[in-house]
Amino acid sequence: MTFQLVLALLFLTIASGSLCYGFWQLQRSRALVRRLNSHYIAINSAVQKRRMDIYEVRNRAKLLEDTVSGGARAVEKMHRVISDTTFSLVDRFSKDDEFRQSAHKARKTHDQASKQVYHAVRTTNKAIHILADTLFITKAEKRAVMRKGAHTEMPEKD
Repeated sequence: MTFQLVLALLFLTIASGSLCYGFWQLQRSRALVRRLNSHYIAINSAVQKRRMDIYEVRNRAKLLEDTVSGGARAVEKMHRVISDTTFSLVDRFSKDDEFRQSAHKARKTHDQASKQVYHAVRTTNKAIHILADTLFITKAEKRAVMRKGAHTEMPEKD
């Protein structure tokens, strides 16, 4: 009977030791999974931040382009109103037909020149936006893609 008791105690000791070792392995595995998940969250967070930075640069560039374009349109409309008013007043109050014809030619020349100038402003604005997109934004996207490969490595074990 003592042999059976010793054998039972031995089995209980082995079982409890195995249970403690299994519990320890479970805790260690959980800690490793937490580290792994935090690493992947950090990688995804860094990638997402770079994406958001690129979107912000794109949005700011588009906002700047739209602002310049809208400002040029507003200035063009105001300029047209002022010139129309001025030329209409000259036409209405001038008593000399030769002066009136000269003012009419000046108005046509003025309108044509101002249309060309404002068209050039809008075209230049678009060209600058395309150039900035090509030079800065595309390079930033390439850098983000190049850095993405560097952040996908697993961290060293402490």
